[in-house]
Order: sequence, then structure tokens, then C-alpha cells
Amino acid sequence: MAYRTITTLLTDPKLNQSSFAAAGRLASTCEAHLDVLCLGLDRTQPGFYYAGASAMVVQDNMAQAREDAVKLEKHAEEQLDGALFPWAATGLSAQMVALPGLVAHRTRFTDLVVLPKPYGEGRGHDLEAITEAALFNGAVPVMIVPDAVEVPAKFERIVIAWNESAEALRAIRAALPFLQAAELVSIAIIDPPQHGPERSDPGGALSQMLARHGVRAEVSVLAKTMPRVSDILNRHVRDKNADMVVMGAYGHSRFRESILGGATRHMLEVAEVPVLMAH
Repeated sequence: MAYRTITTLLTDPKLNQSSFAAAGRLASTCEAHLDVLCLGLDRTQPGFYYAGASAMVVQDNMAQAREDAVKLEKHAEEQLDGALFPWAATGLSAQMVALPGLVAHRTRFTDLVVLPKPYGEGRGHDLEAITEAALFNGAVPVMIVPDAVEVPAKFERIVIAWNESAEALRAIRAALPFLQAAELVSIAIIDPPQHGPERSDPGGALSQMLARHGVRAEVSVLAKTMPRVSDILNRHVRDKNADMVVMGAYGHSRFRESILGGATRHMLEVAEVPVLMAH
């Protein structure tokens, strides 16, 4: 499989700076078409207003959202002017309640969605909603790009977070074009279960599958020496000098991850390199 359509979403030129640049770099490297969705959002909750003011406020907020979409579309066109790959920028406006359906409809036919970190300082619920909509409703792989990280022309060293889950396997299949081009692929298995199906050969079946796709991978079995899986994974990324992580997303319910935390949420909060995920 090759990436032929790559999509990124713009809601704020500053917050989306790294992901927007990464999407363009990937489109150029993969010879893919880049779709830029420029979202003007009405972030208010209409139900909070008294009845007489609600209609007027909603109308004003949607008008502002449309203006924001036009500005974002113009910004994208200025940034992509002269690009040597095909691209399209589309301005869209929506209320937050309609955001998941809109994102799903616009991303479900793409091969890869490139987005900024959904968690962190200065980030609202919209970035989290966009990420989850692409993963769950659009059923498309998503690459999360940390702030101030420049995506290389080629990912040389990739770490796979393998926990035998269906989500992780979907992410690996989605990442095959990157894995096949990489110089080093490390399958990281953290504290594998003693009575699991792969107890005698952790990562062996996955290594065999990847080898048949032309990917030479090494297996690293890591002890859980830190409370959070994401911290152990990040340390392994630094040890391997990796430039991308491939992992499954939201093995637990989104509600549980949002309230109690989880490997996906923690990883997206502290990620130091791009993370390719699938659910």
C-alpha cells in the first residue's frame, strides 16, 4: 500500500504549524495529494444561553466561524503556493456538536491524516475531538506531530509499540510504507504476560509477518521499570534514536482514558517524535 491521499486539518495556524509542514513534506515525499481542511469552529454551547438570545448568538458565532474558515483557507493557499505536489484547501465551518461527523466524512477516503498533539497547554477540546473523529469515525490512521518537530524526508529508525492488540496490528499495517523504507525497526514489548499466546517467543509472529513484507525488525523486551508505559516507550525511543513511533490507539474506552488516563493519552501528551496510530 502507498499513501496517495494525505489530509491535514487547520484550526489555528500556530498550533497546526508543525503538523501542516509535516503533511506537506509527506505529500512531497510520497508523491501524494494533500487535502487541507480549514475549519472555522463555533466553540460555544448554544444551550447555555437564554432563549431570546440563543438564535442571535448562534448566528453571530457561525458568521465568525465562516470568516475564520476563509482566513485559514487563504493562509493554507499562501503556504502551499508553488508546491510541487497536488493539493487542495477547503474552508469549512461547523459547530462543535457537528465536528465528529464532518471530520469523519472528510477523512474516511484518505490514506493518512496528519494532526498536531491534541493534549497540552493552549489546546482546547476541538483538537481532541478531531483526533478521535478521524480514528474512530473515519477509521483512518493518524500521525500526531509534536510541536517544533520537523518530519524527515525519510523515517530511518522506527519503534513499534507491540502489545498483541488489534489496534496495534492495524497501526503496523497502516505504517508498512514507512517500515519498509526504514533502516531500523524495533519492536518494543513492555512486560509481556507470562501466560500470553506469545510467551515463548514474544514478537516472533509479528517479526515473521514484517519480514515477508521486506521489513527487518529486531525485538526488544522491556521491563516495566517505570509507572507509565509511555515513559518506558519514550526512553526506548531515545535509546534507539528513533524518529517515529507506531502504536495502537485507545485500547480502553475513550471515557476511561479521559478520566483515568491511559497509554494513548499519556503518549500523546509527552511524545517527542511523530506517532502513527490506528484504532
